[in-house]
Amino acid sequence: MSRRKALVVVTRKLPDVVETRMCELFDTRLNIDDKPMSQAELAEAMRVAEVLVPTVTDRIDAELIASAGEQLKLIANFGTGVDNIDVTAAASRGMTVTNTPGVLTEDTADMTMALILAVARRLVEGAKIIPSGEWAGWAPTWMLGHRITGKRLGIVGMGRIGRALASRAKAFGLQIHYHNRRHVAAAVEEELEATYWESLDQMLARMDIVSVNCPHTPATYHLLSARRLKYLRPHAIVVNTARGEIIDENALTRMLEAGELAGAGLDVFEHEPAVSQKLVRLANAGKVTLLPHMGSATAEGRIDMGEKVIINVKTFMDGHRPPDRVLPIML
Repeated sequence: MSRRKALVVVTRKLPDVVETRMCELFDTRLNIDDKPMSQAELAEAMRVAEVLVPTVTDRIDAELIASAGEQLKLIANFGTGVDNIDVTAAASRGMTVTNTPGVLTEDTADMTMALILAVARRLVEGAKIIPSGEWAGWAPTWMLGHRITGKRLGIVGMGRIGRALASRAKAFGLQIHYHNRRHVAAAVEEELEATYWESLDQMLARMDIVSVNCPHTPATYHLLSARRLKYLRPHAIVVNTARGEIIDENALTRMLEAGELAGAGLDVFEHEPAVSQKLVRLANAGKVTLLPHMGSATAEGRIDMGEKVIINVKTFMDGHRPPDRVLPIML
């Protein structure tokens, strides 16, 4: 007699190869139209599912978790972070939460480096000139950006992505500085010729470029606050490919408008998908580069994420602890 397959509800469309494998292994309900689920639709999914596979745009809060069916035992997030899920509330209901760490490191580091170059060398502005028909030819003082070789890069968060970025940045001739909860391994620090700053404030005051690469947690909400942003020098640029909530976006915008910062490259936003119209106007004026949360958007990365989800679900349904279990943060 064949074993009953677990009912798995997927909230968004995933790569075909991932969906096909999930359908082979589980009783899978897919989101064919790829429209984000409403909170009511999420609540219904959680009422019937044994496993929910949400994405980072699905808000799985305590209220939703409280109304979930008793059979829902696993929330297998399709994403590196879990700030979209109330992990503590899930644990109190006996639910396991997993994520997909490690598979997006190189993709996100590539995009972070690309944003550093785009802002410093005004790439987006330049890319618009020829299609607009406004180019009159080369001129010695036109569209001048700044070289990054020899500049100081301050990395906020020296985890996998921070270290991958540091490796790329060192190859471009940047001097590597970082703030982290603790020192990285001495061998890594030596290889990267990286300088550790216990004080984030002191590091910010000395950097030419600052890149945010830490996770969003209650402790990192507005880590780059209005007060801290004031430590940055007027020629500095800020790049964020982590989470929008880590930076006080209103304060950053005010400083950019006032010319107190040279520029910014943002792939994430505090209230996304809503983007401040003030930031949009700054982008139109060439003062910031804005991307639609595409730092991890590679075909290879999305498939790797899906494979992680499948391993977590399969391991859990086989009665074992999934490899990417996330535990509540103890404050």
